[in-house]
Amino acid sequence: MTTELVAEAIKKAGIAWISADGGPARGLWVMPLDGTLIVLSGPGEQVSPGLAEASTAQVRLRGDNGGLILVVETRVERITPGSEAWDEVALPLANKRLNASGTADEVVARWAQTGCVVARLTPAETAPVAAPDLPDDSGAAPTRETPAKVAVRRPFRLHRVRKKR
Repeated sequence: MTTELVAEAIKKAGIAWISADGGPARGLWVMPLDGTLIVLSGPGEQVSPGLAEASTAQVRLRGDNGGLILVVETRVERITPGSEAWDEVALPLANKRLNASGTADEVVARWAQTGCVVARLTPAETAPVAAPDLPDDSGAAPTRETPAKVAVRRPFRLHRVRKKR
């Protein structure tokens, strides 16, 4: 049952929450390919800190209703430009990439030149976590500190607002 569930969830995945080597999970765009997930990150693309150096990653997948249905451990394999795996994966990935500037071949060349990371996430042999064993919490991380905070002021009102009686 779990093998079919993992295969079906991966096949329908468009976004996954990926946590590399125990770090915070990030929502990343993914492309399913032959029972694995392909993830692109790097300059000018999505940010996935630690994924390029990671050996394992925890992947949370959602179902048709948008809720969490599966948590699976995966092995991370970095695909290097010029390799046979790169030739197999890069062009379909570029074709699926929304709002890319240039042709698919130009996008693939840019990824290779700028050092973008293309990683293949393959489900590990360990049993995935599925219903009814899914965590009860939302999985939301606390808000990170940022210097971009703005003091909230009351909105400007031209005329006095009267209260209803």
